[in-house]
Amino acid sequence: MLEKKYPKVIVDLTKLRHNIDEIVGRCMEQGIEVAGVVKGFNGISETLELYEESRCTAIASSRLEHLEEAKRQGLASPLMAIRIPMLSEVADLVRIADMSLNSEVTVIDAINEECLRTDKRHGIVLMADLGDLREGFYNKDDLIQAALHTEALDHVDLLGIGTNLGCYGSINATPDKMEELAALAEAVETALGRELAIVSGGGTTSFPLVYQGTMPKKINHLRIGEGIANGKDLQDLWNIPMPFLYTDIFKLQAEIVEIKDKPSYPVGEIFVDCFGGCGHYVDRGIRKRGILAVGKVDFSLDSQLTPLSEGVEVLGSSSDHLIVDLEDSKETFHVGDVMEFELRYSTMVFLTSSPYVKVEIR
Repeated sequence: MLEKKYPKVIVDLTKLRHNIDEIVGRCMEQGIEVAGVVKGFNGISETLELYEESRCTAIASSRLEHLEEAKRQGLASPLMAIRIPMLSEVADLVRIADMSLNSEVTVIDAINEECLRTDKRHGIVLMADLGDLREGFYNKDDLIQAALHTEALDHVDLLGIGTNLGCYGSINATPDKMEELAALAEAVETALGRELAIVSGGGTTSFPLVYQGTMPKKINHLRIGEGIANGKDLQDLWNIPMPFLYTDIFKLQAEIVEIKDKPSYPVGEIFVDCFGGCGHYVDRGIRKRGILAVGKVDFSLDSQLTPLSEGVEVLGSSSDHLIVDLEDSKETFHVGDVMEFELRYSTMVFLTSSPYVKVEIR
């Protein structure tokens, strides 16, 4: 077995628990339950108990593997599958998860049949597409008909409706969008003749409305992952200062394998890089550059890595190499030294899923 030390992701469980409590507490103050989403860090097994011990009302993931690990650990929290299910995985879904997000009646019927076969019950949250154009019923009447159909089934429970914003179509979760969801929930409730238990207003992208006090009262549920595990996107992209959140729960450590003075602009005829793209290069003369043993295969987007050493700049990367500018670094680095980086959601997802990156729990 390789005695490999780097690259490595450091996970601080104390800071993670702090962020869970901060986000969930603020939501609960407004009558909003939180499903803690663990897919953003590959459902690292050592983290799951923190969600179990917190006031999250469910552990959620798009990957059944993560929920199965929670089940294997004997955790009592309800398990929520948040990617609409494949027909081919319905048996596993019913065996592992207590509830799931759905947008196809055919799949809901299959879930009902599997519940009948295995003498189980399964909760259904119907998804409404409010314009982000990922999953969900886009037509209001279709949503209502699906709700009536689901309500009539014998072995599934219609828990409520939900939506997703910002993951594909870049649509912002605004008060107007949440009012639209609330109106859909009321229309479904009128058709059913009863209240829905869950009106799920999305994920981390909807949390700013909670923080700003503009979330409609009808919304009583959120599915929050990045906002807990990282918190950096909320502050960097929404420009909302949230000093109560740690942004360094997950950190990358990578080892320097080369340091040399080189031109800052490639020499020769510029064509394409190894991924078929072309980088942006600025001629700044001869500069001290470092190469670290980690690459796009591990983190995908080098633009989402923030060096924690002052004066260090990420220049770019290839499959297995990360290139940094060290000319203005406040520290003196040598080959074999380890450099640390703060992560964003995208780099956290890829690094914790890479089989080539170690994970160290602290």
